[in-house]
Amino acid sequence: MKLSILDQAPIELGGSPQEALGETIKLAALGERLGYHRYWIAEHHDLNGLACPAPEVMLGTIGAHTKSIRIGSGAVLLPHYKPFKIAETFNLLATLYPDRIDLGIGRSPGGSAEASIALSGNFLENVKKMPELLEELLHFLNSDFESSHMYANIKPTPIPAISPDIWLLGTSEKSAILAAEKGMPYAFGHFMSDQDPEPIIQAYKQWFKEKYPMKRYRIIVAVQVICADSMQEAELIARKNYLTTIDSMEDKHHLDPVPKIRAFSPEESAEFLTRKKKMIIGDPSHVKERLVDLQHSLGVDEFMVLTNTTTYKERNRSFKLIANAILEK
Repeated sequence: MKLSILDQAPIELGGSPQEALGETIKLAALGERLGYHRYWIAEHHDLNGLACPAPEVMLGTIGAHTKSIRIGSGAVLLPHYKPFKIAETFNLLATLYPDRIDLGIGRSPGGSAEASIALSGNFLENVKKMPELLEELLHFLNSDFESSHMYANIKPTPIPAISPDIWLLGTSEKSAILAAEKGMPYAFGHFMSDQDPEPIIQAYKQWFKEKYPMKRYRIIVAVQVICADSMQEAELIARKNYLTTIDSMEDKHHLDPVPKIRAFSPEESAEFLTRKKKMIIGDPSHVKERLVDLQHSLGVDEFMVLTNTTTYKERNRSFKLIANAILEK
């Protein structure tokens, strides 16, 4: 089993965006030392508690602080941008860090409707063009426009010796089928989806095999995990993080910098139980057991772990425990 890291650059309670971005760099370096296969950082816009609107900027710095771990975006939100600019940016990164760059592409807005309008105008119209935008991006990265195409004579320079590895991220069968039709590897956001992952992943495999029978498909499943030394500690960390998240949404200006555990309201209790169904929470043996079960049921060999906690110490500890339980040194 391969394990990778997905980082949303969370801002610790009482901390600053500068501190959060510094911790993303430290987490990538820690992941490399622990044997994680990839480190991806997400794109969000004006979302309270998250510090990274531009994965490509952070990747330039993260690459300089690591040596071998693959680094990438999880994801660049394609409807906001022109494909040529994305191709240029990630070709530049792939030139700086050969055979290490992943370009994860997504279609979500990554923020509020107002933020989306400020970024790219009519976001819903841009989403409708997603297949065409993706096709154009692939042509730029592969330098294979037809000779009659208006873009045939331009290149997203610099052209790296090894192109970025491009992935499509999604949470539904629609995105899975689009990835398969384009012959792309697929990353399924299990932690974001209310749908059963098994039929979605099977649909991807089936469509891919039918269209590209001689090509090997690749799949990542992104899961939210909180691991601690005991089941009780992991549960406590998860409850604390949930309360901090909802309290910050209600009053982001007056939060106590020390997270506290209080009783759940009936509504909060029901929502927390719903969220837990999409998470893996427990000690190392429990986490390993759950991931192995998922590996067998979904037929995948790589999981990307998202861990958000109220402190970076808890987050780093979780990644260490998971690596020690699963990864071969």
